[in-house]
Amino acid sequence: MSLPARGVFGERILALADEIARHSEAGDNLTCTYLTPAHHAAASLLLHWMRQAGLKAEIDATANVVGRLPSVMPGAKTLIIGSHYDTVRNAGKYDGRLGILTGLVVLEHLIRVGAELPFNVELIAFSEEEGVRFATPFIGSHAIVGKFDTAILERTDRAGLHLFEVMMEAGLDLKKIPSLARDPASLLGYLEVHIEQGPVLLREDLPVGIVSAIAGARRQVLTVTGQTGHAGTVPMLGRHDAAAAAAEIVLFVEQRCSRGDTLVGTVGQLNVPQGAINTIPGRCELSLDIRAGDNATRDSAIDDITAECAAIAARRGVTIESREVMNSAAAPCAPRLQLVFADAVKRAGYRAHTLLSGAGHDAMVFNGVCDIGMLFVRCGNGGISHSPLETVAASDADAGARVLLDALMHVG
Repeated sequence: MSLPARGVFGERILALADEIARHSEAGDNLTCTYLTPAHHAAASLLLHWMRQAGLKAEIDATANVVGRLPSVMPGAKTLIIGSHYDTVRNAGKYDGRLGILTGLVVLEHLIRVGAELPFNVELIAFSEEEGVRFATPFIGSHAIVGKFDTAILERTDRAGLHLFEVMMEAGLDLKKIPSLARDPASLLGYLEVHIEQGPVLLREDLPVGIVSAIAGARRQVLTVTGQTGHAGTVPMLGRHDAAAAAAEIVLFVEQRCSRGDTLVGTVGQLNVPQGAINTIPGRCELSLDIRAGDNATRDSAIDDITAECAAIAARRGVTIESREVMNSAAAPCAPRLQLVFADAVKRAGYRAHTLLSGAGHDAMVFNGVCDIGMLFVRCGNGGISHSPLETVAASDADAGARVLLDALMHVG
């Protein structure tokens, strides 16, 4: 199969990313949240591009933009290529959208050269992955795998609008959502190309990397209760300082989560309610986010942190209560799809490097439904993402497209 000159794919991907980024809720940054006017405009543009490329395309009942390249083979299975087009607030141009646009230029090329695949391809631009507007992520991908929870329809945004109201006003037919679910037996697999959102490929000096798994995450909110007292009159040995106990927890999380190749732990929120400069803290609240490439490693760390909290509480005379607010399982990428990507990377002239995804992606929703595979593209500017400082080099985007194209020729 003839290929365009190196760089052509990448330059087109970045140009498309610039064009779709013009649709924003804010005049001075890129913000595109679920079913806002900017979101509608982005969906319409993606629909136009898919049809222009030669795909059979539509916007479904959750505002996913779906383009289909049918196979000439009767009874062929379907390979899904997907990522999301919604953004966080004050976002970068490539998180989610890089994968959609990479799939678009690759399928556009296959159609242009008349290539025939032994499987159907669906390019799905998922409508809501970030969960920014209604605090519920993966709306579009959950519908595709048959896990759409109707209870979320009662959620409201900052303006007090219910999700079901907003969807109906957008012309979406809620009755059609159950019919969006794909039959797992009909699926060949799911592939996602995504900006790395971290510095690993930069350190490795590689344009692309093969994802081994998407980390499983558990999040808790901890409340430490001690005894408020006067900062000047209570001796140090007689104190039950909630903040000091919380500090010990923070340091133990850092220490414990430094033991493990894929294990990470973060205390991202730390608060002393009604704290004062001259008062011993009687209460402290902190968050806990533990992630690992496998559930056992993650859960072992949680168990050790829980045990240490009990020891700290006994030693300091405080109580520590925990409330779990999220528990998502690790999503391992299928070995066969990792191999398909690895072989494609090598044929492109690069070293095949595997790495864990610490961030969540639409791909994890397909875990247990079909085989999943992910390809990361190098993130520039130190690995910054979820920020307007997010960058991708055209040459790296080009490498990602060429690897995806090669993978499509060998995945069946």
